[in-house]
Amino acid sequence: MRTAITSDATNYRTAVFPAVSSVSSVYLCVLVVIGAAFSITVGAQRAAFSTVIESVRVDVLVTDNGRPLLGLKAGDFDVTDNGVPQQVDLVSFEQIPLNVVLALDMSDSVAGDRLAQLQDAGGAVLDGLTKDDQAALVTFSNVVSLGAPLSGRVADTRRALDDAYGFGETALVDGVYAAMEVGESDAGRALLIVFSDGLDTSSWLTADAVLESARRSDAVAYAAAIGEGASSSFLRELSNLTGGTLYKIDSTRDLRATFLRILEEFRHRYLISYTPRGVATSGWHRLEVKVKNRRASIKARPGYLAGQLMP
Repeated sequence: MRTAITSDATNYRTAVFPAVSSVSSVYLCVLVVIGAAFSITVGAQRAAFSTVIESVRVDVLVTDNGRPLLGLKAGDFDVTDNGVPQQVDLVSFEQIPLNVVLALDMSDSVAGDRLAQLQDAGGAVLDGLTKDDQAALVTFSNVVSLGAPLSGRVADTRRALDDAYGFGETALVDGVYAAMEVGESDAGRALLIVFSDGLDTSSWLTADAVLESARRSDAVAYAAAIGEGASSSFLRELSNLTGGTLYKIDSTRDLRATFLRILEEFRHRYLISYTPRGVATSGWHRLEVKVKNRRASIKARPGYLAGQLMP
């Protein structure tokens, strides 16, 4: 069942809050509506990004000539936080379950073969999950819908995907925000796979506000985009901030291979954990991750934002 972000008092399909002129008031109202629909609040951010930084987790992809470099240990990594060397406490690899959230554009341009190819690509990702992984489906048009909540019942996510259809405009920014919240609603490593074939035309939230949330989030966002969606500065910045990649593809026929590439790459990422020492407990923290004594390529988030959330 598709759960739309809507209520008796507020309908996401039509003009909303026409009497509200304050941008901040609109932002707050939208957060309340989205939070209620997904049973999540903004205050439920991970402790790592609260006022007191307890720990920081960083997903890191290490490659050598384009191939994942396997078998590294904690002692193989150098991590600096705002230039201060940190002690790496944990490096996990493939044993931590994944929380995979498909965040899919279901505007009216997604129909016919394009819809079928998108559903096939999403189904291939679900086929690639293990029994310990969880999946969820968020779709966005001018309505953001929770097609299937995050759970290990992958069959529920598949049914929701098969039932999805395109209509309306494109609330890309709102859809990504909802997907991040869903991905981090349970323990595990949150992977967002975003698809869009167009630019945002109907979001309530601003791109800057959602990108700030991404700076606080542990989720890693990958995007596959075609058409105008491939030129989205929001998707490009989102993937850069979270340590993911924006794939610009020529056709939805390429989606299946792209989605599977994303899943495979994410499974080969290391999860570094450390307790920050010698750095401030708020503001932007610049991260740098290196591998000792190797000429390897590193893909990871460039930093994180710590401190109080917007009241």
